[in-house]
Amino acid sequence: GAEGSTLKSYFSKNQIKALKPKITFSTLKDLQCPVLQSNELQGKPEESCSTEELFEWLGAVSNQVSLDNKSSSFLSTYCCPQPNTVVEKAFLCTITGFIIPEKIIQLLEQLCCYFGEPKLAYWLTLTVHGFADSPVSWRESEHGFHKGGENLYNFVIFRNLDYWLQMSVGTNDDCPP
Repeated sequence: GAEGSTLKSYFSKNQIKALKPKITFSTLKDLQCPVLQSNELQGKPEESCSTEELFEWLGAVSNQVSLDNKSSSFLSTYCCPQPNTVVEKAFLCTITGFIIPEKIIQLLEQLCCYFGEPKLAYWLTLTVHGFADSPVSWRESEHGFHKGGENLYNFVIFRNLDYWLQMSVGTNDDCPP
């Protein structure tokens, strides 16, 4: 009603406009991926990797860190955790912007549908990062910001629709409920 039109005129008068999220796609070829088993959170030597190893590997892949552990590299000697397998093609989609929780749930549901048809993938992930300077971190808790302002969560969804939920908070934040 009247409040909506007043708000709309305020935004247009002050040249404030809505921005759409930026979406980028990339295909990663011959990517070393950790071997995971949905019922093994701690991993098993020579059988599967742990949740912590996966979390670190995801960070390296999303930041395009080389995983070949060459001694001539000045940036990183990181390599994919063992055991691992080489995946011919992996797809990375990055959406940057403000995304409401309902859209994240919708995206998660769509990703779960991926396993409805026979696929070669054993698992997939969805990582959601909060803004470092966000006023809240989890629920209504104030977001503490000292150095990094970390607040993120990651779903690892397996072919049998089991999943892992990994959460990370900064040093000045409480753990999410």
